[in-house]
Amino acid sequence: MSTTRPLPEYPRPQLVRPEWLNLNGPWQFQAAGSGDAVPVRRTLRETVLVPFPVESALSGVARHEAAMWYRRTFTLPAGWTGRRVLLHFGAVDTVAAVYVNGRPVGTHRGGYDAFSFDITPQLVRGVNEVIVHVLDDTGEGGAPVGKQRLEPSGIFYAASSGIWQTVWLEPVAATHVSRLTLTPDVPGRALRATVQGTGQGRVHLTAKAGATVVGTATGELGQEIRLPVPAAHLWSPDDPFLYTLTVTVEQGGRTVDRVQSYFGMRSIGLATVNGWTRPVLNGKFVFQLGTLDQGYWPDGLYTAPTDDALKFDLVKHKELGFNMVRKHIKVEPQRWYYWADKLGLLVWQDMPSMMTELPVTPGAANEFVREYRRIIDQHRSSPAIVTWVNQNEGWGQFAQAPLAEAVRRWDPSRLVNNMSGINCCGARDGGNGDLADWHVYVGPSSPSPSARRAAVLGEFGGLGLRTPGHEWSPATSFSYEMQDTAADLNRRYLGLIGSLRPMIANAGLSAAIYTEITDVEGEVNGLLTYDRQVLKVDAARVRAAHRALIAASGAPSTRVPIRPGPVALGVPGGASFLLYTADPLQYGPLPASASVTDLLGATLVSVPGLADPTCTSFRSARDPQSYLRHRESLLHVEADDVTSLGFRQDATFCPQRSADGAGVTLVSYNFRAAAIRRYQGTLWLADPGGTQPWDGGSTYTRDVTWTIGAPPKP
Repeated sequence: MSTTRPLPEYPRPQLVRPEWLNLNGPWQFQAAGSGDAVPVRRTLRETVLVPFPVESALSGVARHEAAMWYRRTFTLPAGWTGRRVLLHFGAVDTVAAVYVNGRPVGTHRGGYDAFSFDITPQLVRGVNEVIVHVLDDTGEGGAPVGKQRLEPSGIFYAASSGIWQTVWLEPVAATHVSRLTLTPDVPGRALRATVQGTGQGRVHLTAKAGATVVGTATGELGQEIRLPVPAAHLWSPDDPFLYTLTVTVEQGGRTVDRVQSYFGMRSIGLATVNGWTRPVLNGKFVFQLGTLDQGYWPDGLYTAPTDDALKFDLVKHKELGFNMVRKHIKVEPQRWYYWADKLGLLVWQDMPSMMTELPVTPGAANEFVREYRRIIDQHRSSPAIVTWVNQNEGWGQFAQAPLAEAVRRWDPSRLVNNMSGINCCGARDGGNGDLADWHVYVGPSSPSPSARRAAVLGEFGGLGLRTPGHEWSPATSFSYEMQDTAADLNRRYLGLIGSLRPMIANAGLSAAIYTEITDVEGEVNGLLTYDRQVLKVDAARVRAAHRALIAASGAPSTRVPIRPGPVALGVPGGASFLLYTADPLQYGPLPASASVTDLLGATLVSVPGLADPTCTSFRSARDPQSYLRHRESLLHVEADDVTSLGFRQDATFCPQRSADGAGVTLVSYNFRAAAIRRYQGTLWLADPGGTQPWDGGSTYTRDVTWTIGAPPKP
């Protein structure tokens, strides 16, 4: 990594001009006091390496400051004379006031979106000075902060304050392109392009596949233009084909601006597939399997040390057979999305949350909405992004349903997730959007899809493995379920992936996101260590499991309907039954001279599922107010608590054809990987990949297989 010019790559891959000047590198720095005068032509006391957050080791400052000054000088290239000059910031956390040669040029609030100022009026010949005053309000509330905390612990991490993305200069004409909005219209065999810019001008668009021109179109700045793309080569994770796009602006027959871009042709939406509501990519359902990607690096925190480091995690996703990534509670530099577009990964993009510990004021909500709109506008041309995730687990939650409708208006071309983790942590489901999203640790499990929303598992897993010599904080390392060895981790992880397969076919699960791709600070849940030096899992076995799971997207359902009415749950090949004459429940044969009480103790009444009528609940034949349910891993018959959603879920089972074909398996509605198992004379809710004595093992398939028959008779 260069310490004089870090991150030298062009920072805006979808709107490229040949001339630019990178201002990354050493800047003067010092903490700011209240009432400070702008330090014009004054040497500041310290040096910071831009664009690394001041808390990061790479910045050279390595501490938090709530207010700070940045200063540097620059000289414009000779060839820029007579043109406008734009000063660009990829992102500054949180409030930036910018001065050029002592004169204010503008202020920006928001830590996750890019902004620019035309500094032409402030420029002088020769050496110019730029000063940036930054206020960071992490911990104060009122702005999206993601997982940043001044006192990081657990699942919250170090703050990343100040300038944290590339700073650069660019010469432009008075009339120039400022933003491209590129929306593929696969059914219409076209790209819908809006070229935003300053002034007025005639726009010419040329799309190429390699060296071959596939479409041209003309229009005006600020107006949508339809660019034909006949017989489109569709973009997908398995074939991430990108077209190149040249945009030219003319005035009076003279070219005044030309930029290079790219786009992908793909569609995303919802459709009914084999009776389930599914997300469909290019008209086809493909199970989306990815990880939670926090976007932290041990030396740079929010900022990757190099472009190769930024790309590295995405490459690992591809190598491990994932087809999706959830960018969690953070927005990345535009080059990250370029690599996702180019490598072929579907992206769920989270909006960074506000503080969980503070109430959401009207002003804070308005700021959240304004920043979210800008983020969507800046990244909406990426073909990789298929879902906007508005809020997470209720953190800083507000106006769930209205916000989802607003996002739909802003960008109707993508899916909207109103709340990831609607079952968790006090989250309130807005009831709209395209996805019903659960978080289950360790899991996996699945919500039920509806006619309007697909079912997704927004977070699961969190298996940990400590790796001495590669831990950020060995004394505080934690995970959701720690494994003792790499072999244990591989076995448990592959078991979780295997448990997803029946949920796809039988529960309508359409996506799953594992926590997480790398360790982060105290979390050791990663498939990779925080320093990216150690891959904890067997890459070949994991990739094979992932690719097989995705390939099974179209597998038929093995759900087995059970006719309502009296039934007995029997053991195949014998005369044993599920018995509820004792608690917890047991199984075995009826007495030789069975009484009416004995017979009723082996009889249940099948009814539509209390939590999901497409599944089944089993009512006691002796007490119509009591139902078969699981509690604390054991099976019981207990009185219905009609006010409890948890009871209704615990008392709902989704029968499916057993793996050995000898009967049915009664899968839990709310723990979709687990089923009713016979184990050492007692009935348990058991997970084939679980860690308890009653989980897994060589006899698991046999032990979870039941027959559904008529009740025994005297």
